[in-house]
Amino acid sequence: MAERYRIFGSELSPYSVKVRSYFRYKGIPHEWIVRSAATMEEYRKYAKLPLIPVVVTPDGRGLQDSTPIIEQMEAAHPEPSIHPTDAPAAFVSALLEEYGDEWGNKPMFHYRWWYEPDQISAATRIARDMLGDADQAAIDATAAQLRERMVPRLSFVGSSAATRPTIEASFERQLAVLEQHLARRPYLFGARPAFGDFGLFPQLYECSTDPTPRARMDEVAPRVLAWITRMLAPRAEGPFEAWDTLAPTLQPLLADEVGALFLPWSDANARAVAAGEKEFTVTLAGRPWTQETQKYHAKSLAALRARYAACSDRARVDPVLRASGCLQWLQ
Repeated sequence: MAERYRIFGSELSPYSVKVRSYFRYKGIPHEWIVRSAATMEEYRKYAKLPLIPVVVTPDGRGLQDSTPIIEQMEAAHPEPSIHPTDAPAAFVSALLEEYGDEWGNKPMFHYRWWYEPDQISAATRIARDMLGDADQAAIDATAAQLRERMVPRLSFVGSSAATRPTIEASFERQLAVLEQHLARRPYLFGARPAFGDFGLFPQLYECSTDPTPRARMDEVAPRVLAWITRMLAPRAEGPFEAWDTLAPTLQPLLADEVGALFLPWSDANARAVAAGEKEFTVTLAGRPWTQETQKYHAKSLAALRARYAACSDRARVDPVLRASGCLQWLQ
């Protein structure tokens, strides 16, 4: 029997679910371990930062940060590849992976901690994970403490009364575009999951477990919900498609979300970090957006720009990025 990896994570962590989905797709032997009071001591042996997921390799190394984990594992387990061979599709997939991680997290976190029913649901589930077989009184007390700690953190993702319309409109737009796009294919880039699927689906999966966004998804996005279910244990059902066949229904997500919201926000954040500013304001969708700077995302934007700089088929990729308003932010 092959040596197993161990994944310390939580069902309520989109990045944990993302990594688990990837391991399942690749058929990499692994054990899913819920981070809890019972497993905390072992988790801390491998976690350099107090974040999940942590992947423990068979030789005892701890890996963190979902995107580098997937990239490292992809190098070791290249088949079936998560990267389309068509250059424009491959770059758009990488863009959507980053968009899912860094912007898709905003609606997810916003809905989870903005509305009271969602706060109660999430805090109670997290408390159960943490405490295991504890009695209900202990779970309720811990859930109350979690709500008290997490609700003020809405500002970390930029969620506020001023930005709420932008965030919720973004969520609605995601559902509308994906619902149409997934009418003709099981995954975002064809008949098998791509890098972009692994970045975007876990944020929407978490939304599907929270009362307020789930109600909206049940109403308008049955195909999106079916895709989320497939992505929990994805498999290759056929080939990737080329960008030309994907563009009619996926281009709106690239233009109206990545080019119009995510990349302008990313650039403004990076400029603020470079200037040593603790907060920045940028106009998105005609509304002011203010939040604290995020140093980590400035690094991930730099990595995305480096990926663009290394692109070997600019003649085909640039027109796609230019038409969607993305190119100016990547050069």
